[in-house]
Amino acid sequence: MEWKNLFPIFLFVLVGFVFVSAQECGRNGFFTPQDRYDTNRGLLLSSLPSNVSARGGFFNTSIGEGTDQVYALGMCIQGAEPEVCSNCINLASKATLEKCPNQTEGLAWPEERILCMVRYSNSSFFGSLKTEPHFYIHNQADIRSNLTEFDQVWEELAGRMIDSATSPSSKSKYYAADIAALTSFQIIYALMQCTPDLSLEDCGICLRQSVGNYESCCHGKQGGIVYRASCVFRWELFPFSEAFSGITLAPPVDNMTKKGSRTISTGIVVAIVITIVIIIFLLLLGLGCFVYRRRKSYRVLGPQGSGTDITVTHALQFDFKAIEAATNKFSESNIIGRGGFGDVFKAVINGTEVATKRLSKESGQGAREFKNEAVLVAKLQHKNLVRLLGFCVEGDEKILGYEFVPNKSLDYFLFDPSIRDQMDWKTRHKIIGGISRGVLYLHQDSRLTIIHRDLKASNILLDADMNPKISDFGLATIFGMEQTRGSTNRIAGTYAYMSPEYAMHGQYSMKSDIYSFGVLILEIISGKKNSGVYQMDETSTAGNLVTYAWRLWRKESPLELVDPAIRTNYQSNEVARCIHIALLCIQENPEDRPMLSTIILMLGSNTSTLPLPCLPGFFLGSRQVVKLDSSQSTGRSVPCSVNDVSITDLTPR
Repeated sequence: MEWKNLFPIFLFVLVGFVFVSAQECGRNGFFTPQDRYDTNRGLLLSSLPSNVSARGGFFNTSIGEGTDQVYALGMCIQGAEPEVCSNCINLASKATLEKCPNQTEGLAWPEERILCMVRYSNSSFFGSLKTEPHFYIHNQADIRSNLTEFDQVWEELAGRMIDSATSPSSKSKYYAADIAALTSFQIIYALMQCTPDLSLEDCGICLRQSVGNYESCCHGKQGGIVYRASCVFRWELFPFSEAFSGITLAPPVDNMTKKGSRTISTGIVVAIVITIVIIIFLLLLGLGCFVYRRRKSYRVLGPQGSGTDITVTHALQFDFKAIEAATNKFSESNIIGRGGFGDVFKAVINGTEVATKRLSKESGQGAREFKNEAVLVAKLQHKNLVRLLGFCVEGDEKILGYEFVPNKSLDYFLFDPSIRDQMDWKTRHKIIGGISRGVLYLHQDSRLTIIHRDLKASNILLDADMNPKISDFGLATIFGMEQTRGSTNRIAGTYAYMSPEYAMHGQYSMKSDIYSFGVLILEIISGKKNSGVYQMDETSTAGNLVTYAWRLWRKESPLELVDPAIRTNYQSNEVARCIHIALLCIQENPEDRPMLSTIILMLGSNTSTLPLPCLPGFFLGSRQVVKLDSSQSTGRSVPCSVNDVSITDLTPR
């Protein structure tokens, strides 16, 4: 838990407020467990955490058709960090599934700090006001100050907030957070929010009803919450959210300084004192957090004492002599892999098996890439990403120590004819799903927005259970939350997996990673390298795997792509769907490629309809961009025009 979240929770415990999750299940509609509606509901709710967090805290969508169609909505309180929002939506989705095992409607506000809400139904409710049922929870303690004065301040605060949340000119429509000083030792903190798919008029109706509900049910109590499907309202006598940190305290409405008098009212003095005490407490808490982290961190200097600053936990520091001894002075017999930036050796350090990546002095990865990979991977925690155990910088030596993954890399199994029959379709499908979840974490679910830029079979490691782990973050790019794309004059990576816009113009984004993922899917299904050359028959020109897959698709025989090693044991519908998804990922126009959250939804559902893919961008290992001949006949409609232009120049603009 973040230190900055401890203060409101500390106060929450002091006042003795007892919360329960606000949940409601529909009573008029039911479905049979494990039927198609249930499957669609599970898929949709599982996709909400990443979609809500990636879209600023609100997302609504539907899946399925007819009686099997499910509508769902997720919302986080404005200002919640993406990772916190994602975790809350995940909790709300699970709570809804558990609370409503076979109801066609469900609603959950799971967190005591009202961070998020999830709602689903078998009929569309987007943009519709729903005021009932409502839930309220209030503090058991009573207001101790003059209740008449309290009511005046409280009502003015609530009215002011409703006006702000429903004003067309407001910068934060559908949301308001504010505070007000009382004439005693109290400050009111209040927050309200509507689902932003409502009209502002409906939002005002929902908020006014919630304020009225609290006045009628809980008048005189020291705080509480009113939940609805369309809005939420909460107020307390302590700062229960970080939303209040930047709000200036307004002076109380009475007992003000008299005109011409230098006397300041007792209420103002008290309010100032309380504010100062809170600020001091927060500063001390922040200082304690800083000292705690400082003691756990250290600073590593690059060559000649300058250059690379890496701040990580002390436990990540490896001793060079220990690594040298554990690898028998980097003996050839200990090499378990070779990459573009150096060799990987197996070592046992402090009783733990470690894959140590020794940066080649002749490689293109210098201090910048090394710092990038070490700092980046140390912050990432996901079961489908390789875990960094430590690193070492000594003179010209730069070494990364990863968790040892016993089954080598994906390319070892895919492209070796003698062993690729060990990977049945079930294993390959599991690997596709694991890679998609790992990339989704990089793109949307981690605290950072990360573009890998070098997704390929040799960078997918396999653990003892054949679970995939994405590795090699030397080329990864970290984005701010508002940035989603970039460009470079230094194109690096593997051409066979590069998207056309990156290979030719140096432009990269989440969609360039998705292109690489599409190529990976085709390789996993076919057991062939995209960099190879394939020909369908004597009349067709040779092309890479992407070209070959597209021609089979247009010929309406995509299953001819399947690796002969698994042709006797696979589910044809599942394989065909994966090929279809791969072709959507490798479309030439980046805007046409789906996001990872949508891809995961497609992979997990056999009922949702997939769009037809447009023409892919065909990039060969020979550095030639190939376009299909528009005269090719096909029975399948192709929604994109065909371009016969070939491009061989790779110099970025």
